[in-house]
Amino acid sequence: MRILRWLRDSFDYIFGAFARIFGPDDDAYPAVGVQPYEGDPYSSSWI
Repeated sequence: MRILRWLRDSFDYIFGAFARIFGPDDDAYPAVGVQPYEGDPYSSSWI
């Protein structure tokens, strides 16, 4: 019985990892797109 439980738990662990890797994404990031950069350009004035 302990061997069967160990096999079942091992299979669930491996299959769970496989399903998480190859399953659909579960990310909840907002689709904001590319944000423009409005900062100052770099100038090397120390030379």
